[in-house]
Amino acid sequence: MLINPSFGLVFWTTVTFILVFLVLKKFAWKPIVNAMKKREETISNALEQAEKVRQEVAELQAKNEILLQQAKEERDKILAEARQIKDKMIAQAQEQARREANNIIESAREEIKNEKLRAIEEIRVQIADISLDIAHKVLEHELQNPELSNKIIEEQIEKITFN
Repeated sequence: MLINPSFGLVFWTTVTFILVFLVLKKFAWKPIVNAMKKREETISNALEQAEKVRQEVAELQAKNEILLQQAKEERDKILAEARQIKDKMIAQAQEQARREANNIIESAREEIKNEKLRAIEEIRVQIADISLDIAHKVLEHELQNPELSNKIIEEQIEKITFN
């Protein structure tokens, strides 16, 4: 069964709807539309700010990457310089050690040479003393006995030992 509304009900309902619509349009429609516009502007501004922040973050990340790369290059440069300095110091220390070793060896050679010369000189002095002793004894004995003087010379020569 269908409901058939009466004409009065439809008329008053329409009049009431139009009055409510006009009151709402006069008092509520503008604030609602303004609130919607403000909300739309706020959302639009927030989106713009988010885009700006995203761009700034991207720029900062790019700058950070550049700074990080520069720091790595600087670190590598410092490490390379440190290696060069280390190698140079080692080479200098080795060279100085070689020079000192050569100086010590040369000094030892000089000392050995001087000792050798002193020993040779001492041997010469001893030989001269022995020769004088032999000559002295030979002269003493030669005047007495020539055979005996030859025997004494041979004995004295046998006593001389060279080290």
